[in-house]
Amino acid sequence: MRLSAYFMPTLKETPAEAEIVSHRLMLRAGMVRQASAGIYSWLPLGFRVLKKIEQIVREEQDRAGAQEVLMPTIQSADLWRQSGRYDAYGAEMLRIEDRHGRDMLYGPTNEELITDIFRTSVRSYRDLPRMLYHIQWKFRDEVRPRFGVMRGREFLMKDNYSFDLDYEGAKKSYNKMFVSYLRTFARLGLQAIPMAADTGPIGGDLSHEFIILADTGESEVFCHGDILDFDGLGEGIDYQSDLEPVVQAWTKLYARTDDKHDPAVFEREVPAEKRVQRRGIEVGHIFYFGTTYSEPLKALVATPEDESVAVHMGSYGIGVSRLVGAVIEASHDEAGIIWPEAVAPFKVGLINLKVAAADCSKACEEIYAKLQEAGVEVLYDDRDERAGAKFAEMDLIGLPWQLVVGPRSLDKGLVELKRRAGGQREEVSLETALARLTG
Repeated sequence: MRLSAYFMPTLKETPAEAEIVSHRLMLRAGMVRQASAGIYSWLPLGFRVLKKIEQIVREEQDRAGAQEVLMPTIQSADLWRQSGRYDAYGAEMLRIEDRHGRDMLYGPTNEELITDIFRTSVRSYRDLPRMLYHIQWKFRDEVRPRFGVMRGREFLMKDNYSFDLDYEGAKKSYNKMFVSYLRTFARLGLQAIPMAADTGPIGGDLSHEFIILADTGESEVFCHGDILDFDGLGEGIDYQSDLEPVVQAWTKLYARTDDKHDPAVFEREVPAEKRVQRRGIEVGHIFYFGTTYSEPLKALVATPEDESVAVHMGSYGIGVSRLVGAVIEASHDEAGIIWPEAVAPFKVGLINLKVAAADCSKACEEIYAKLQEAGVEVLYDDRDERAGAKFAEMDLIGLPWQLVVGPRSLDKGLVELKRRAGGQREEVSLETALARLTG
């Protein structure tokens, strides 16, 4: 893509309403624009990142055996009345009446609707287990939306729902999602720590939040430092095998947010030199809720003994749009964003330092063509602007690599290659640069 033709309305000044780093940088980099309080339009640069994160989430859900569906944003209030949540949910739910006088709502979540789909389609234990997910926009009318896409009213979410015959089966589904989440966040370049979360009236220990460490996080986090060295991708994960040892390995060490933190246990279980106290951002939540929805909504299946029982369910959420902000919170510097390569809008920023020089433009056109032929996503800054302005804008948008072509280096048969993370620069031959970027 040529920057001269790309819609990327960057800002030199930080908007007054931006309170945290990700909000400031997303606005300045031309990734989003606010439509109304807590609701954002995604512009080309931001949308590319959003779609890349969504695809990684999708691939890992599919790998774990979940199947994708797509549910509507507008739901019938009748289902929510059956579950008992319509009146209990609160003012965060946007309630609507259609032209026929029917009560509807803009879905804040999908437990009722997916349970309705399941109960009308499955009758026997032979059709279990099942995991169904979708990636869809949701709306929650926050009293005070803030922090940009981190706490907006409209957001893109992946929610997955598991259906099993009993608790033992539900635990297996839960473990699959636990491992799937570790893999997902690792692929996004994030070190996510699973932390025990509140299970509410259901009790038990089947609820975990996945937290990434960031100085601007909402929660205070306490954990054993060794967890930070764990490998989220793991080796040779087989989702049909017993995943309990993997889950136990990740949960045996102390890791809690402030609402579940116990200072005495922390000091007893974690050596002083291993104690980590930081701030963190929740990027995912997995939760077993048993028959909370299947009983009132009559999602029943026949057992091998021909008894009729309510299925055991779990839900597994990832805030896809929230992750864009979370990645920035975890990966930035004073100059701007530093994208992990897996989610970067482009891999390379090609900078022509002197558009008026025929040899520079000719070399850039050849490089641009070769990168595209090799399938490398490249943003070519072909504008007639000052070099300083070009460098500053490339640092702001945070592409992993910058390939700089200028008259002085070109006379020596060299180009400059800069790694955005760390800022290392080196002059190399064009062939070396292309080999590195296409390898």
